[in-house]
Amino acid sequence: MIRHLQVQVGDASIHVAETGPADAPAFLLVHGWPESWRTWQDLMLLAESPGETTAASRLLAIDLPGIGASTRGTAGASKAAIAGVLRGLIEALQLKDLTLVGHDIGGMVVYAYLRQFADLPRAVIMDVPIPGVEPWDDFVRAPFLWHFALHAVPQLPEILTTGKQEAYFGYFYDLLSGHPGIPRAQSRADQAAAYGSPGALTTGFDWYRAFPDDVEHNLEASHGAAATPLLYLRGSAERGGDIAAYEAGFRRAGISSIESATVEGSGHFPQEEATARTWSLISAFASESRRAPAHRAVQEGKQP
Repeated sequence: MIRHLQVQVGDASIHVAETGPADAPAFLLVHGWPESWRTWQDLMLLAESPGETTAASRLLAIDLPGIGASTRGTAGASKAAIAGVLRGLIEALQLKDLTLVGHDIGGMVVYAYLRQFADLPRAVIMDVPIPGVEPWDDFVRAPFLWHFALHAVPQLPEILTTGKQEAYFGYFYDLLSGHPGIPRAQSRADQAAAYGSPGALTTGFDWYRAFPDDVEHNLEASHGAAATPLLYLRGSAERGGDIAAYEAGFRRAGISSIESATVEGSGHFPQEEATARTWSLISAFASESRRAPAHRAVQEGKQP
């Protein structure tokens, strides 16, 4: 059963949906555009019923600040600013042994977080290029990403889409999904409703308007190394080139522990198109990451 709560973080109130026992390892799930916490519902319910060889997990999915039931507060739209709000949420909820998972825009937020906060145990980024990290420059020139430029124009996308959110978002769901009809109708309706207010609609477009700030922040961060273990996932039918190029880009940006995997049978929305496979990859990565420090300690002749 999914539980819902509001958590005050500074001057923002963040909506959190949660499953699993409070003392279990935590997975914080961060959505992208045009999504809300609802994109994670099937995965959360699947993880809520662990198998004989699968440990219980605590899954928490949020509405990003300004979306759905979350208020934006005064934090900016840059991914670094949103990462700061996540930090406050993580501290307020006292999340331990955390795996931070981000899809689409949420993946950009996760990258900004791991660059700012070195104590993050592990991270998962799904189906997104990272501003300022190769192959970002090549990716954003792709013709199918025309909406990046449109969404960055002040006021115009709001004029074009107000009252038409479900139809506009549906275009992208149909274009980017590897499965016709997924996300399903109720998921589409719920996520469109999360952008139903003028403020929420603007918040989503502001994430695109902040890309220049994100590039600058990430280029500056790439001068140093980051040791947080990172898993990069992409759907097998996702557009945007070879997954190996993304892994190589992370390495050149200073990510010292990076692995990648393809979610077979999925386009841009693996959490809704290939839920079981997606959760299997994420949970296995988290489990292996927990074992790795003990394995290294044994190799070095230390007590784990």
